Amino acid sequence: MLDLRLIRRDPDLVRAALARRGDATALDDVLALDADCRGLRAAVEERRAEGARMAKEIGALKKQGHDVPPEHEAAARALREQTSADEEGLREAEARRDALMLALPNIAEDAAPDGGEEDALEIRLVGDIPVFPNGAKDHVELAAGFGGLDLERAARTSGARFAYLMGPLVRVQMALVSWAVDVVSSEGFTPVIPPVLVREEALVGTGFFPADRSAVYATADDDLYLVGTSEVPLAALHQDEIIDEADLPLRYAGISSCFRREAGAAGRDTHGIFRVHQFDKVEMFSFTTPEESAAEHLGILGIEERILQDLGIPYRVVDVAVGDLGASAARKFDCEAWMPGQDRYREVTSCSNCTDYQARRLKARTRRG
Repeated sequence: MLDLRLIRRDPDLVRAALARRGDATALDDVLALDADCRGLRAAVEERRAEGARMAKEIGALKKQGHDVPPEHEAAARALREQTSADEEGLREAEARRDALMLALPNIAEDAAPDGGEEDALEIRLVGDIPVFPNGAKDHVELAAGFGGLDLERAARTSGARFAYLMGPLVRVQMALVSWAVDVVSSEGFTPVIPPVLVREEALVGTGFFPADRSAVYATADDDLYLVGTSEVPLAALHQDEIIDEADLPLRYAGISSCFRREAGAAGRDTHGIFRVHQFDKVEMFSFTTPEESAAEHLGILGIEERILQDLGIPYRVVDVAVGDLGASAARKFDCEAWMPGQDRYREVTSCSNCTDYQARRLKARTRRG
């Protein structure tokens, strides 16, 4: 969530920042509702003060043994009822304003490139692209040699974009996860197996809701949602908590299955298991101070690059354009691995600096000093 004080203090700055992301019209609605809220709050406080004055007068009369005129009692009662109605109106107005604020994305960093999906800025290329004189096999062809990837039976069992991993491929995945956990643990990240079913508040708090509801699996009877990334339960780990600055940074590595409807990916990457509804992932997540967030962001990127380099995978790092950022991100770097079977680079990791956006929504705070 954006800082309401910043919106009030410098609405033009916020409007320009939101326009970079595509649309700033919702800000005017927020400002209008906030003006209503401030007016209502002033009226409520005025009525409370008047109510306190009247109660004091009535109390003084009773203390002195005088009868309270009926019209005084009636006026006090009417004022209490009006104050209660105004308080309810204020709560409703603030709820409408806050709901609109939840839909505002984070302010992108000035250094993030402008544009959309095709405008990501290549920062560096690492590794030599291999040459296969007889053509490169894709991952489905390679897996066929092991007999460990069954897409046909998975489709029969669960539908499209699912897979059975079997035999040696299971061991490969388990080994990669175990090794990745060792790598990130050596960098100070605490391994966590989080819940993969979360309440709506966690998805709202991390900025995935309200915008990305169509990408999330929901359980109809329990008001729980399957996470598309363990970022959600890791961020919610310190929801409504105050963390001592001396304890920061707090670094976690979530190991979990992830579930994505891929609702916006119809017809894309239907071959194999590059884009699926269920997959396993090791996710790094850090809580840190505003002053250290940029350095922490680059540190996570460095770990991602180390993993790709140790695996001998050619890759490139791109600075994602503002129009392609998720709602919570102020800056995002993607590592795109070279995939010989597709003859192009494809995203395999992302790391985002969310600044204070998620912390505000989750009410995770820092105690300084």
